[in-house]
Amino acid sequence: MLHRTRLKVRFYELDPYRHVNHAAYIQYFEVARIELLDEVGMGIGQLFAAGYQLMVTELHIRYLASAGSGDELEVSTEVLELRRVSSRWRQTIARQGAVVAEQEIVVAATNLGGRPVRLPDGLADALHPYLAAPNQTGVAPIVPG
Repeated sequence: MLHRTRLKVRFYELDPYRHVNHAAYIQYFEVARIELLDEVGMGIGQLFAAGYQLMVTELHIRYLASAGSGDELEVSTEVLELRRVSSRWRQTIARQGAVVAEQEIVVAATNLGGRPVRLPDGLADALHPYLAAPNQTGVAPIVPG
């Protein structure tokens, strides 16, 4: 299942060419991941209170088209893989159904001091509905037991 977040481009996110600045796309992707975590009851605040942080360790983005002021965008998010300490996510941003950017990201769990730790209890179960089917990614998701 895909999680979907809708956003509208604001004028201050534009570069001098009146296109969405490349850095704004990273923020759009992050907003969508945080909304997904909130919706499954594992928001950033709850994780922090339990002694966990989710840290980005890899980020790969492809920009396919530009978006502009006032465009309505939809960010789709799915989890490709869950491992003991990290997870891999795929996200796309589309305008009227046409993909304008896509991202694959790796996120690791750490304690509040930044040391890698196992994913928080319940996170794998909470994200399970958003796991991509193995035939879509070529990779069978690994869910800690």
